[in-house]
Amino acid sequence: AVMIKTGYKKTVSGTTKSLLSAEAEKPVILSFEDSLRVWEGPVQKDISGKGILNNRISAHLMTCLESIGLPTHFIRSLNMREQEVRAVEPMPIIMRVRNIAAGSLSRRLGIDEGTVLPRPLIEFYHKKKPGDYTLVTEDHIVAFQWADPIEMEESITIAYRTNDYLNGMMRGLDMKLVDFQLEIGRLYGGYGELYLMIMDEISPDSMRLIDLKTDKIFTPTIESYQEIAVRLGLIPREGIVKQGGFNEKLAENLDNIENILANDKTRKIRPIRPASKIGKK
Repeated sequence: AVMIKTGYKKTVSGTTKSLLSAEAEKPVILSFEDSLRVWEGPVQKDISGKGILNNRISAHLMTCLESIGLPTHFIRSLNMREQEVRAVEPMPIIMRVRNIAAGSLSRRLGIDEGTVLPRPLIEFYHKKKPGDYTLVTEDHIVAFQWADPIEMEESITIAYRTNDYLNGMMRGLDMKLVDFQLEIGRLYGGYGELYLMIMDEISPDSMRLIDLKTDKIFTPTIESYQEIAVRLGLIPREGIVKQGGFNEKLAENLDNIENILANDKTRKIRPIRPASKIGKK
């Protein structure tokens, strides 16, 4: 990807994304790569256009969540594969919100895949490193001080609200939300106030969707990712990837991606812990 800002270097390298930062500058840059990984499968590399699709989808969904008052780390899109995000401290917890039985939940509990759950379930995973997650309880999280009770309460509220919104959105686009993954980051203010916000990405890499037209789960392929982007209105129906080929020119000519937030001067985030009176005028 072509960097917009000079002086940035890769500080964190994941399976499908990299984080770039400059010592003297904040925020940081999240770079989406042409690698594909689903929760329980191997990494596939060099899939032309995949990074572009996830960048656009995640930017769009983050912007939509901001529109209903859910704070995210997303600031603006920079180019086809990169976006500017707030530098937050990741909580070592992954939340998976499940509406329909699939994957590891079905295997662990012996529930048939596709079974609609009696209510949305939130599972917590301790994140040791990218791709290395261990199922834990809320008691584990509080006992080992990975998050405190107030942070947990706020994170769970964010997860349920995100699920409600995404469920409605996807239904309107002939898709059904099976489950999705959510990461929360901490941001500290100048007077000790604490903010929690959605971080990382919300994209087909981190969610399962059923196509209501076929009643089948979207498989983790570039064609599925592209169809999701088309239904979200982010790329034209002709697509940017055809038969393994990538239309770089069409991708470059797509409209700027979701930079509404960058120009919103009224955008405010509510702290979950108020500022300290010490040092405050």
